Amino acid sequence: MVAPVASRGPLGLGVGAESIVRAVAASRRQARLRFRLIFVATWLVLVGGFVILLGSTGRIDLDFLGTWAPFIIGGIPITIAVSVTSIVFATIFAVAGALGRLSRVAPIYATATLYVSLVRGTPLIVQVFFVFSALPEFGIVLPAFVAGCLALSFNYGAYMTEIFRAGIQAIPRGQVEAAASLGMTERQIMRRIVLPQAIRIVIPAIGNEFIAMIKDSALVSFVALQELFWRARTVGSSHFQSFSTLVLAALVYWALTIVFSLVQERLEKRMAESDVRI
Repeated sequence: MVAPVASRGPLGLGVGAESIVRAVAASRRQARLRFRLIFVATWLVLVGGFVILLGSTGRIDLDFLGTWAPFIIGGIPITIAVSVTSIVFATIFAVAGALGRLSRVAPIYATATLYVSLVRGTPLIVQVFFVFSALPEFGIVLPAFVAGCLALSFNYGAYMTEIFRAGIQAIPRGQVEAAASLGMTERQIMRRIVLPQAIRIVIPAIGNEFIAMIKDSALVSFVALQELFWRARTVGSSHFQSFSTLVLAALVYWALTIVFSLVQERLEKRMAESDVRI
């Protein structure tokens, strides 16, 4: 006598087991939706309460902000341009510094170590003023944009040096030895094997540094670069409305960091999915 074959669902499981799996998945979706709704509601309550609190002070002139907000917000492209340019050159400084810190040649290692120690041991604002105000005494006069980007990239490059060094050291030694056994030189191994993987590893950390740089870009306002903070500070001080303009600038910086944080989060998820497929 032939035993009856148990019916199976589309997932290849028994009907009873499949219904349990679907119920669990539906429950998880509902839990995620409920969490997101509560998250959004909490933000709305907190931000709404903060806005009401600011409005209750009577120090925010909406008519004044309506007049000057377009001018202040017009500094956003300069802020983003400074941040993007600086993070690109900071990455170059960081790669050079990381390779120097890993070098077995004493002068190169000493130079890279001195660079990291000197930059991390002095305030960023001092470095900004040094590039813009001190270098002209030696005949080196840089435009405000170039001076601001140079100071930011030089500073962040020192901090990112350790990030890249850790990323390079995270590459399995076996891959380097395998490449060497194929006859590749150290330079080829670094360019073709190590650096591509290291950059992939440190991309999330670079995203964090870029978000921090958006905020630190406000320091270039002290070299008369008309970015977001410079405009807010100048308009506020000249019209005795510093509270209103600085609150607006703070909210804009906050919005920028939220946007780029979401971009970074999506990038990290895409990279994680590609790692799973690999």
